[in-house]
Amino acid sequence: MKKAAAVKKAPAAKKAAPANQAATKKAAATRPATKPAAKSAAAKKAVPKPTTAKKTAVKNTVTKNTAATPESHLAMVRRARRINRELAEVYPYAHPELDFRNPFELLVATVLSAQTTDLRVNQTTPALFAAYPTPEDLAAADPEAVEELIRPTGFFRAKTRSIMGLAAALRDDFGGNVPGRLDDLVKLPGVGRKTANVVLGNAFGVPGITVDTHFGRLVRRWKWTDEEDPVKVEAVVAEIFPKSEWTMLSHRVVFHGRRICHARKPACGACPIAPLCPAYGEGETDPEKAKKLLKYEKGGFPGQRLAPPPDYPGLPAPPLGAG
Repeated sequence: MKKAAAVKKAPAAKKAAPANQAATKKAAATRPATKPAAKSAAAKKAVPKPTTAKKTAVKNTVTKNTAATPESHLAMVRRARRINRELAEVYPYAHPELDFRNPFELLVATVLSAQTTDLRVNQTTPALFAAYPTPEDLAAADPEAVEELIRPTGFFRAKTRSIMGLAAALRDDFGGNVPGRLDDLVKLPGVGRKTANVVLGNAFGVPGITVDTHFGRLVRRWKWTDEEDPVKVEAVVAEIFPKSEWTMLSHRVVFHGRRICHARKPACGACPIAPLCPAYGEGETDPEKAKKLLKYEKGGFPGQRLAPPPDYPGLPAPPLGAG
């Protein structure tokens, strides 16, 4: 009887084995499904969110907020005038960056400054004015000799025609003197409103706004206007500031554009008016990296004038061919 009971129990044990084996297989079958899920979750955590995405999100939020509460004209005018006051403290020595001793030299130098730097003009004009010190001298010059003297400024043939033409007009129509009226100046060959305003403001003390590439770029960055045409930019800015500020405002803005708020890579991290600038962040915002972008006296380098004013804190520029 005992043996029979033992025999009967054996089959039961055999039946239990398949059940355990089935459970093991079932558990094994469920494991692969669990591991990929865990791995997928871990993989998601391991992938860092790109900082550019965060920056874009922040920028979009700022844009939306700005769009929701646009700056009023009055607020823009107040901000613009504050920028001018701040720039006056940063550049108390702002001045025209062309070397000149009289209105005639300033007029010619300004015409030559088109499509080149003031530095290159300043390096070129000493020899030109030594050879032709008056309008009468320049009007009677040999064009080829003039071309050779101003060649470093570029477009020397067209510029020769302009400066010899304006010299002849000064000789024939104005008694060899540069007129002090905008209407008269813009009639001279090669002279537009920008050149006329430079001469009026700096040789005659007549207020004028000089809209060059730097001025236009900055006033658009600062949201004073979105106009591209220099004449329209001049008209808009003239409505924002009193006439007495026009000439010095032009110098300050141009100084800032040449030294800090560059066209390609503004030094935002070194900009003294960054809190007032709607375009902050278009350039380098890291202070140390931004300092390396500073030019002229702000970067510890020579300026553009060979003979700068006495209060200029930077170094005089070297003459042509020096160094």
